[in-house]
Amino acid sequence: MLVMKNFLGAAARFVKREAVLCIAVLLAVISMFFVPPNAGYADYIDWDTLALLFSLMAVMKGFQRAGLFDYLANKLLKRANTSKKLMAVLVFLPFFLSMVVTNDVALITFVPFALIVLKSAGLHRLILPTVVLQTLAANLGSMLTPIGNPQNLYLYNASGMSFGELVLTMLPYVALSGIGLLVAVLLFKSSPVNEVEVQSQLKGAFALSWPAVFFVCALLGLFDVIPTIAVAAAVLLFLLVADRKTLAKIDYSLLGTFVALFIFIGNMGNIQAFRTFLSSVIEGNEVIVAVLASQVISNVPAALLLSGFSAEWPALVVGCNIGGLGTLIASMASLISYKSIARECPGRRGAYIVQFTIFNIIFLAALYVLSLILSA
Repeated sequence: MLVMKNFLGAAARFVKREAVLCIAVLLAVISMFFVPPNAGYADYIDWDTLALLFSLMAVMKGFQRAGLFDYLANKLLKRANTSKKLMAVLVFLPFFLSMVVTNDVALITFVPFALIVLKSAGLHRLILPTVVLQTLAANLGSMLTPIGNPQNLYLYNASGMSFGELVLTMLPYVALSGIGLLVAVLLFKSSPVNEVEVQSQLKGAFALSWPAVFFVCALLGLFDVIPTIAVAAAVLLFLLVADRKTLAKIDYSLLGTFVALFIFIGNMGNIQAFRTFLSSVIEGNEVIVAVLASQVISNVPAALLLSGFSAEWPALVVGCNIGGLGTLIASMASLISYKSIARECPGRRGAYIVQFTIFNIIFLAALYVLSLILSA
């Protein structure tokens, strides 16, 4: 009886912690009743996307454990002698770095960093708005590149778009976002602050060099210079031999979510009635459908789902990216910030959600209006 109770408790905690993965697996299993498992399942899965995602997550986790991001942040903080400058540094760090280190890594790194910095400086009043703007910044900056977030990486591989095409598609939205973030920071009252430094230390040359080497390899895989599967295999072999701690820190639930969603979407695409319905709904409405779908299922599953029913790739890229704004689950990366606030400031969770929602709606509305102007 006790064993069963412990098992159920552990299962409940796992479901709560990995809700998206569990829902994706459930959907995949349900779809199997309509399309029984067969050899064609392997063709559903975009192996190149999974290989690149694994490689990039390993590389960024390596840089993070080497202390690189904290080191860079500390260097920038030395120039911040007012609360407004401090806030700007903390917000624009994830904005720019998310373009190359992904929105998840940017938030995992810089939200806890911001909490330490602001508390050390006695700027408790800026904690909530700074974390809200950091979350926006990571989701907005990451829109620019294929490696900025998982949905871009998938859509880039699935669409056949060039690197330049995707960047130019999202550049106006990222530029407007940067201006909006700057305006938001300037709205807050500024006050002098003493120099703040968070303890950080770069690890040795080896800890920094191996992620750098494999990051270059991942980029070569992104540009089809070398096979992405070979890159992932090399990263896996290296970590098994030299750095198993980094290997253990990789977000395997995200990879599992992708696999489950690939199976679900592949099966649903083989059901004619569902395919006809979704194709008729999305045709000509890719941006708004992607935005609305993202509010409910988040933008990564929305990208995987809708890509099977429309070939209007630029519209899907725009819709799934700006769709990451809005609700707390529109981008799963946003939950990273919420969990940090819930842990460090449990009495301010409600206030955080209110501020988060207000800022997200404003930015989402502005970017959607821009999409209408650019598509007119």
